[in-house]
Amino acid sequence: MIESIDTSLIDWSRAQFAMTAMYHWLFVPLTLGLAVVMAIMETVYYKTGNEFWKRTAQFWMKLFGINFAIGVATGLILEFEFGTNWSNYSWFVGDIFGAPLAIEGILAFFMEATFIAVMFFGWNKVSKRFHLVSTWLTGLGATISAWWILVANAWMQHPVGMQFNPDTVRNEMVDFWAVALSPVAVNKFFHTVLSGWVLGAIFVVGVSCWFLLKKRNTRFALASIKIGAVFGLVSSLLVAWTGDGSAYQVAQTQPMKLAAVEGLYEGQEAAGLVAFGVLDPAKESHDDGKEPFLFRVEIPSLLSLLAERQTNAFVPGIRNIIEGGYMQNDGTVALSAAEKIERGKTAIAALAAYREAKKAGNSEDAQLAYSILQANVPYFGYGYIKDVNELVPNVPLNFYAFRVMVLLGGYFILFFLFISIVVFKKDLTQMRWLHWVALWTIPFGYIAGQAGWVVAECGRQPWAIRDMLPTSVSISKLDVGSVQTTFFIFLILFTIMLIAEIRIMLREIKKGPGE
Repeated sequence: MIESIDTSLIDWSRAQFAMTAMYHWLFVPLTLGLAVVMAIMETVYYKTGNEFWKRTAQFWMKLFGINFAIGVATGLILEFEFGTNWSNYSWFVGDIFGAPLAIEGILAFFMEATFIAVMFFGWNKVSKRFHLVSTWLTGLGATISAWWILVANAWMQHPVGMQFNPDTVRNEMVDFWAVALSPVAVNKFFHTVLSGWVLGAIFVVGVSCWFLLKKRNTRFALASIKIGAVFGLVSSLLVAWTGDGSAYQVAQTQPMKLAAVEGLYEGQEAAGLVAFGVLDPAKESHDDGKEPFLFRVEIPSLLSLLAERQTNAFVPGIRNIIEGGYMQNDGTVALSAAEKIERGKTAIAALAAYREAKKAGNSEDAQLAYSILQANVPYFGYGYIKDVNELVPNVPLNFYAFRVMVLLGGYFILFFLFISIVVFKKDLTQMRWLHWVALWTIPFGYIAGQAGWVVAECGRQPWAIRDMLPTSVSISKLDVGSVQTTFFIFLILFTIMLIAEIRIMLREIKKGPGE
């Protein structure tokens, strides 16, 4: 493990990975959403035999293909960065983290690559049924790919199914299914994929409304809006439901993240959820005596209900988590951060003693050190924490990002509900103001997704793997200049790719569906 390292290297390595991930997530959710929309449209074509639906499906397939290709490129770079920039992380948990990524590459990506070829080039070469199956399997492959990546990410949030091996100084998987079917992973998968469906629906409705603004391809636009609006309404309602599940799981497994998201410094019974508020920028720590908010509007007892399924339940705040002493759900008293740090240092010292005893052939001392290590290994990562304040994530960033995500999620439900009513009951072609609203809703879909990932990843800090490995000791020992150079190379490259995608998509949209 790295004992100490230049903090600027940590910051630049995190910035590079965050930038790559954020660009990658510009492409993935649209892939997931358009995959379902185009498959639904081809299913209608298969059932009716109407060539109109074939042309409609092919139009959205073209946009899917453009987005898919560039998403693959950014995803590959993201996975390589684990080995180049985060070699300590890869060494420490590579046996576990690498398994889902390997399955994703071997199974899901192979499945996507096979059936996407049939989907694009198999028209009039294979039967209508086989082509339809290939379209659905292309979307299923993309979804399975997301499953394994999200399993890996969920494991970082809530590590399960592993055991620390002091001989190799690595965590090793002992229960594959505990990792693959972790409740955190299952909920994260559905919440994330459904958010991609929402974006896909927003994109379809927005682009279709552009055609209505231009007074062209009206039949195509209205048909696409009907499918997109209903699909989006169902998806956005399901996102809200899985979001509730995420809040509960965060409360159970990452109480510090929940406290940061809510700006909750002092634990409360019957804690209220902050619907809207402004944090006091002067508040710097949990013990500075300053009030966290300049003002706020709370929904009484809702945070306790979301976190513990009881309106009068106690929800710990940042100060409680740092100082410990409160009763946890398992009936034990929470340790203070200082106690966890001491236990972590004991675990690190016991590991060193174990390896020295093994090297010297002293089995009795090795067994004693091993027993001490096993008793304290759950706090291993805390041994690298130098100040308890490091354990507090960036509160303003998480607080505001969460509210952006939730407010936009509520807006999407109302948006799809209104669009659904209008497109089936009234003449949508005459409502130009609504066309503009739909068109400008597209960027909000991307903003909501990015805000969700900010909460997921920044709320976990300072951990690369919760309680096990801090970010500061996960990185590779590199020259800061090389990381800075590659950061700007990737930034320029990804920006060029994004501009190219937008230009190609706009060109294809202007062409419209084939007649």
